[in-house]
Amino acid sequence: MAAAKVSSIAYVEDFITPHPVIERAQRRGEELGAPPVSTSAGATLRLLASAVAARHVVEIGTGAGSSGLWLLQGMPRDGILTSIDSDPEHQRAAKEAFAEAGIPTQRTRVISGDAAQVLGRLTDGAYDLVLVDADKESYPVYVEEAIRLLRTGGVLVLDNMLWHDKVADPASRDEVTTLLRDLGKSLRDDDRLLPALLPVGDGLLVAVKR
Repeated sequence: MAAAKVSSIAYVEDFITPHPVIERAQRRGEELGAPPVSTSAGATLRLLASAVAARHVVEIGTGAGSSGLWLLQGMPRDGILTSIDSDPEHQRAAKEAFAEAGIPTQRTRVISGDAAQVLGRLTDGAYDLVLVDADKESYPVYVEEAIRLLRTGGVLVLDNMLWHDKVADPASRDEVTTLLRDLGKSLRDDDRLLPALLPVGDGLLVAVKR
């Protein structure tokens, strides 16, 4: 990669400075083995939430709360974030981060459990934005549930869709890379969606539900 391109990518990543609470949540996520979204990806989440005035958001994969904080920054003050994770320690860290940021408790629903089962209990067409950032093997299941949950004009976001720069490399054929590559192609061609693949962080696939 040309040096100028590397510099541009670094410039994009550092263009927005996260709030100190988000920085602490990012570090906590790394400590817990729940890699946070990058700063550029988080800023994009905030932008998307603001652009659609997202009052009802679902996050699959709570981590230590950094992505939730980005989303909440972009949501209206009465917006509610529903965050799903199977790891209680991750959820405790996220709740602490939300409290430290001064987020009223009624604005977050942190649900513990298997995401596929929890999603099945949520209402069709009731959500403005759904973020998928959990176990990669279950992405296809989560995506179908997310499309069901989104209203027309709602936004679907998938993190890690470049998967450590392996998705774009045809020689990389491990199971997770192949799954994400095939999923990206299927969403690109899905008539229900208007998609784009953004080269921020580890790759955000963003799609608007028709």
